[in-house]
Amino acid sequence: MEQLDRITQQPGIMGGKACIRGMRITAGMIVGQIGAGRSVDEILTDYPYLAREDIMQALRYAAWRAEEREVILATS
Repeated sequence: MEQLDRITQQPGIMGGKACIRGMRITAGMIVGQIGAGRSVDEILTDYPYLAREDIMQALRYAAWRAEEREVILATS
């Protein structure tokens, strides 16, 4: 089973949506940026507090949601 330790969900942050490391950056926003044609490097330039692994985990989270596979999310 894969663990996504950079994806967090907390009721008080972004309405409980899946976020990157407890920040107000949702996995959906990252995936939307990629879907709109932005590169990982462009996203990292626009959001310098993100790491490449944050983006990769957002994409893996989206793939899991699309396939409905079981993963463990960080709770912090």
